[in-house]
Order: sequence, then structure tokens, then C-alpha cells
Amino acid sequence: MSDEAKTQRQAFYELIDTRSCTPLWEVLHGLVPKTPATPCVPHHWTWDTMWPFLQRAGQLISAEEAERRVLVLENPGLRGQSRITHSLYAGLQLILPGEVAPPHRHSQSAMRFILQGQGAYTAVGGRRITMTEGDFIITPSWSFHDHGNPSDSPMVWLDGLDVPIVELFDAQFREDGEGQPTTAIGDGTENLAEFGLSMKPVEYKAPTRTSPLWWFPYDRSREALQKLAGTREPHACWGHKLQYVNPATGGWPMPTIGTFLQLLPAGFHGKPYRSTDATVYAVREGTGVCEVGGKEFAFGPKDIFVCPSWAPYSLRADSEAVLFSFSDRPAQQSLDIWREQLG
Repeated sequence: MSDEAKTQRQAFYELIDTRSCTPLWEVLHGLVPKTPATPCVPHHWTWDTMWPFLQRAGQLISAEEAERRVLVLENPGLRGQSRITHSLYAGLQLILPGEVAPPHRHSQSAMRFILQGQGAYTAVGGRRITMTEGDFIITPSWSFHDHGNPSDSPMVWLDGLDVPIVELFDAQFREDGEGQPTTAIGDGTENLAEFGLSMKPVEYKAPTRTSPLWWFPYDRSREALQKLAGTREPHACWGHKLQYVNPATGGWPMPTIGTFLQLLPAGFHGKPYRSTDATVYAVREGTGVCEVGGKEFAFGPKDIFVCPSWAPYSLRADSEAVLFSFSDRPAQQSLDIWREQLG
């Protein structure tokens, strides 16, 4: 290309820039790459590191000041954006004995996976659910919720929200509550009775795509996983893995966030796997190693680690291990863009 042609082209670009235009041919390959290009990177947050941080946060800031005392898990490739993956938020929330986190609601959907403690509760839509370690709990979009800890020990859980997805659509709403009625007596068992036994009230009409069962107790999920492991050989990539489901539809419990529980037998060495949904893992039991992106994460109970979109990773277990995980797979599948590759 001649210097004159380059000059004319540059002058044209500057002209159309004044009218808020830009030439596609200069940015096409960045907009539509051959394979996923994500700033999200593999990372590992160990419980040995995070627990002292949480304790210190509990000493420095009250529940009243914080509203929600949470340490946001920021992906190193996404610092300053409050994201653990490009599409999801995650944080570790601490509530101390006697504390109550005030009620509010928001358009973002939320999930909780309980890491430490028992006896605290979350109240959703006026119904209290008593939490214990390993439980998976849903807070549906635009549902008033608060948390309280009447027990004598600290409670910590992993929060997962679709904040970046809702932000992408400019659909963020929030409302604080003056207080919500909670059942005088209730630990969530009525929610299990209604929807947790492969049955539902005949008059139930689903108002949203979110599961009407909000509480998935760990003891039941763990028992199902153990029975599954006793009936078949482990999958070559992920061992024995179950997907949480909406009992009213058989679909995902949440429209934007998929959740899973898997068991890796002692000595398991999984083959590489990758998918377009970046995945956040929380270790419930056991020890092992995740190999991802040229890194090795030696994980133990209550650790959190993240595997980015389309990054091959493999899991191995030193002892029998149970992992909880969540990702944006339902959102991707609803848009027909999800893809995976085994081996």
C-alpha cells in the first residue's frame, strides 16, 4: 500500500470517527475469534488463606456497617470488576453469632454453598431455611431475603450471583426491605415436603423458571452421589457427577447458573476436559489436584478454584473427594452457544 493510500485511509477513519463509526474490517478478528478469548485466568483461593482474612474482617467491620460482610473473590485477570469469571460473581460471606443481615431483594439470582458452620438461617420470601455445611441454597431473583445466625459459632458460605449477566442487559434493580415476615417455626423442611420428594402440590403453577425447591440438603445429595458411585464406573473426565435440577421441570434450578456435585474416588486421575462455561469449584471433602492452564492447584476442604472458559483441565484425587461447582451453563445453553470437549 502506498503512503498516499495509507494517508487517505487514515483520514477516512478519522472522519467516520467523528460520527461514532468504526470500520469492522479493523476489528473483525478481535470480535469473532477462532476460539474463546477470555481475560479470566485459573486461580485458587485456599481456605488456610481465606479463613484468617474472614476472621479479621469480622473484627474490623460490623454486620450493620457492611450489610453483607463478604470478601469478593476477584479473578486476577478481572481485578476491579467484582467477578470470578467473565459472567459470574463470587464471594465468601461471614455471619457471626447473634448477627442479622438485613433484608433486601435484587434482580440478580443468587446461590449459597455452605462451607463452615451450622444453625444459621437464610430467610427467602418469608420462609426460614436452617443451613448446614454442604447445603446448596437458592435465592431467586427479586425475592426478599435476609440472613441470621442464632448459633454460637461463625457461619461462612460461598455466594454465587449472575451480577455480570444482569449488568450486561442493564437490568439491575434493588430494593431494601424494612423487614419480612419469617415463619415462627421452620427450618426448611416444609419446602422439602412440597418439592423435595419427586412430588409437588397439584395446584402449583410455576411463576418463574427458578426452582420452587430452594434448599438442597447436603446429606441427601451426598447419599445420592454415593449410591451412584456404587452402581457404575467413574466417568473418565469427572468421576461421578450429578446436576442439581428444578423438581417441577427437570431443568436447571436457576435460569442463569448451573450447579453440580461430583465425587472423585481415591486415586482417580481424570482425563482433560474443557467447556465454554468457566467453572467455579468449592471443595467439600477430600484432597486432590486440579491441573489447568499450565498450573497445578493442590486442593483441600473449603478451597475455591476456577477453571476458565475453554481451558483444558483435569482432576485427580489423593483421597475420596467431593466437589461442588457452578457455572453459567444454563444461560449459554439457552442461547445455543455452549460447547464441550472431552479427552
